[in-house]
Amino acid sequence: MSNYETILVEKRESVAILTINRPDKLNALSSKVHVEGVDALDELRKDTEIRVLVITGAGEKSFIAGADIGEFAEQTPVTQRNLFYEKTFFNSIDTFPKPVIAMINGFCLGGGCELALACDIRLASEKARFGQPEINLGIIPGGGGTQRLTRLVGEGKSMEIILTGDMIDAPTALQLGLVNHVFSAEELEAKTMEMANKIAEKSPIALQMAKEAVKLASRSNLDEGLRREVDLFAICFSTADKQEGVAAFLEKRKPVFKGK
Repeated sequence: MSNYETILVEKRESVAILTINRPDKLNALSSKVHVEGVDALDELRKDTEIRVLVITGAGEKSFIAGADIGEFAEQTPVTQRNLFYEKTFFNSIDTFPKPVIAMINGFCLGGGCELALACDIRLASEKARFGQPEINLGIIPGGGGTQRLTRLVGEGKSMEIILTGDMIDAPTALQLGLVNHVFSAEELEAKTMEMANKIAEKSPIALQMAKEAVKLASRSNLDEGLRREVDLFAICFSTADKQEGVAAFLEKRKPVFKGK
């Protein structure tokens, strides 16, 4: 992996951990983080040894506390559009072919919440706090917050969170479906790695096909989604992993998937 200034990438066998490493700034998303995040994801996308990605923030206080507001004064509509248009850090996570788990260890606000929303699964510490406070700056979410949050929790709750700019705690986020599970701060990493390793044991091809199919469910009509599901299902039958999975089941043993 390349050396980065604002992020760290660690590999633990088939699981990669990408850490936003600006704890003195509560891991705020600077333009540098966006650029390095996209570059790191491009590298991890090509790494066949990596089957699952975990994203988190450095330190105990914050996952990502939002954008780096200090940069806003010098930004123009054009620079902001260029930063948030097409190949953004958020969209690179959303379209990443391997499962992505957000390990949310503290403040998850603004762009941080949007980044978590772009992940496939969200696991939170009981100390985590969530929100889209952009309205307090006279702006609105620009990294997918109005779209992904609404699809996840519904229009009414999304409106409340975005229009008030208020924070919600981890139990409330769990109740709304914003996060999948809440753990104690001490358990969060172990529980996250437990899930990541469990997923990493599955067929990489099947994981990619399943992720694509599930994401399509909220982005297409039912008929289109069902047709695509059948296509992806059929593709799985062309793989050596399917042969291995069926053989292992019949032989009453654990399958060893190779992503072929």
